Amino acid sequence: MTDFLLELRSEEIPARMQDKARDDLARLFTTELAKAGIATGTLVTYATPRRLALIARDLPAETAAVSEETKGPRTSAPPQALDGFLRKTGLTPDQLVDRDGVYYAVIDKPGRATADVLADAIPAIIRAFPWPKSMRWGDASTSTESLRWVRPLQGIVALLGTDIVPVEIAGIASGAATVGHRFHHSGVITIGSAADYVEKLHAAHVIVDQADRRAMIRARAEALAAEAGLELISDDGLVTENAGLTEWPVPLLGRFDPAFLDVPPEVIQLTARVNQKYFVCRDADGKLANAFICTANIDATDGGAKIIEGNRKVLAARLSDAKFFYDTDLKVPLDEQATKLQQIVFHEKLGTVADKVARVANLAEWLATEGIIPDCDPALARRAAELCKADLVTGMVGEFPELQGLMGGYYAAAQGEDPRVAAAIRDHYKPVGQGDDVPTDPVTVAVSLADKLDTLAAFFAIGQVPTGSRDPYALRRAAIGAIELISRNQLKLPFAVTLQRAFGCLIASFVRGLYEWQTSPAHVDEHHGLNAAEARFAASRIPISFYDLENPVRLDNNSTATYALVQAIPAPTAQQEALLAFFADRLKVQQREAGVRHDLIDAVFALGGEDDLVRLLARVHALQSFIGTADGTNLLAGYKRAANILKKEAPAGEGNDAAAQKPLSYTPEPAEADLIAALDAAEPAAADAVATEDFGAAMAALATLRAPIDAFFDDVTVNDPDADKRAARLALLDRVRAAVHNVADFSKIEG
Repeated sequence: MTDFLLELRSEEIPARMQDKARDDLARLFTTELAKAGIATGTLVTYATPRRLALIARDLPAETAAVSEETKGPRTSAPPQALDGFLRKTGLTPDQLVDRDGVYYAVIDKPGRATADVLADAIPAIIRAFPWPKSMRWGDASTSTESLRWVRPLQGIVALLGTDIVPVEIAGIASGAATVGHRFHHSGVITIGSAADYVEKLHAAHVIVDQADRRAMIRARAEALAAEAGLELISDDGLVTENAGLTEWPVPLLGRFDPAFLDVPPEVIQLTARVNQKYFVCRDADGKLANAFICTANIDATDGGAKIIEGNRKVLAARLSDAKFFYDTDLKVPLDEQATKLQQIVFHEKLGTVADKVARVANLAEWLATEGIIPDCDPALARRAAELCKADLVTGMVGEFPELQGLMGGYYAAAQGEDPRVAAAIRDHYKPVGQGDDVPTDPVTVAVSLADKLDTLAAFFAIGQVPTGSRDPYALRRAAIGAIELISRNQLKLPFAVTLQRAFGCLIASFVRGLYEWQTSPAHVDEHHGLNAAEARFAASRIPISFYDLENPVRLDNNSTATYALVQAIPAPTAQQEALLAFFADRLKVQQREAGVRHDLIDAVFALGGEDDLVRLLARVHALQSFIGTADGTNLLAGYKRAANILKKEAPAGEGNDAAAQKPLSYTPEPAEADLIAALDAAEPAAADAVATEDFGAAMAALATLRAPIDAFFDDVTVNDPDADKRAARLALLDRVRAAVHNVADFSKIEG
């Protein structure tokens, strides 16, 4: 068994491509060797800016001989079929094997030297490599058939044991020679085998293992910060990127002008990270310090002083730009910035961002006014919503889109807005993904929830709904975000009414646009349009389909005619129902990911008529806790037995209500009487508990039915020859089913 080394050396490989390139190299290598019947053992891959390498452990010296069988025609088949099979296999009739009247071609293939397999595999791997972006170079690049690589390929090391695997591709021949660090080592390095590859490169100032480079950067950066009395702000992504930019990483700490600390810390951190790949630090008080850590690719003779100074100057220029944007933006009130949103199209069918802001403001104010979001000042909710998108037109967000919302919060605070308004502007996009912080401040919750509900209603209104894996407007994320806001803050939000209001705000936006169009200078002489009172009335009734961008309907100034027109238009119920179903689906997905059994979710959803998310989730969680107990398991078994009997003997509701209300014409058996008494106590107790949303108590009430049901099935014959007894006992089982369904549809529960 022998180790194999493959190194593909090139000009600089972008850091963001290196990890995937390592995975692709291992995958392609495994696939190519598998075609020859060689199973790869342990594979190790490395990537630096200038090389992509693989070491395969314990490869056999040669492949095993194999025997391949191909099934042919029957011996009784026409001669033409046999001739075609012989041409396909290249055999003669006497070489075929007859097995039970069927010809087989059996071809014995001798083993091949692994070196020969590798010589064929390496060019195939190189030509099939799936770089996200690749290039052609040199004279050969005039042909589309020329070799492609991420950057010009310069050398190939291919060693099986100590022997070179001979390969040539695009004029580049394999060998045992590579190069070390671009500045710290001149000349070539001869690799003896896979065993000394890492060590020889290390001696030439190349740390080939990306994990080692990452660990060095992290440890040294933390040590430099500690030596300066600071704490490194950890950033694993930045560690990975710096490791992908260097072969001999040397972190260095520098300082920038503390005057730049007047700029928000997130701006400084983003400027340093995105533009310069620098780490930043915080001081003992947790505030951003005027320090940065860059990662050099050389051991400088002056300890890195010139490198630090050069990087300081570049960072100062970047921070100067950021400070200019910040100071300039602060001079313009957010109210004035918000007016510019009229020039930004949100969606061609949904108007401008200013239109969206108006809808969000109306909905946020309504959520606060209705008390759906407790302790929320409606005026503050409206104010925050009106300003929440204003920073989209600022210079800072234009430079760093990642800061939208955050910068609006800073500007609002600096311009004297209520702190709750500033916080709402800052955080209204949250939560934006799994694990993100969920806002709890009432004003922030109002704006964030209104923003997400408006987005969902708007795109459902125009038919732009997610399909399969396509979700270009991130509606699934918006729905999950809304669910997180509602559940985390325990909001008593009636979904149907709230979505109707969201659609109403959307309609109002369309009507306002129609009104403005009809009263614009181009039309005011021939038609006075809709007055304000009529516009408000129409906004409560006009569906989305009524508004045609190309041929807007003219609503007459005459009130009677206008009222008659809008009254005749149906409300957009189809879109609302589709959006409700979408929320239900997202909730199921979210709860499954949280560890709730899908059948328990279905059991609660099957009850229908429940649009209070908090109450619904409380019911689901109580059911999950109950089903996990012995009482729950046994009650489920009793329920299913009762349901099966009813399904066979008396479908639900078929004469059972009358039988249940009819006095018994016989003396019930003891177990029967016990079940009746247990139901008389459990039914109202469970119903009262459900009414007060104490679902744990409702489950406890149902648990009292466990023993009486077991005893009933053990001691009582349901299908008694006496018709009255049979009807009464079926009605009793129907009562059991109805009592359980008051909490959940147990027929949906597995087990």
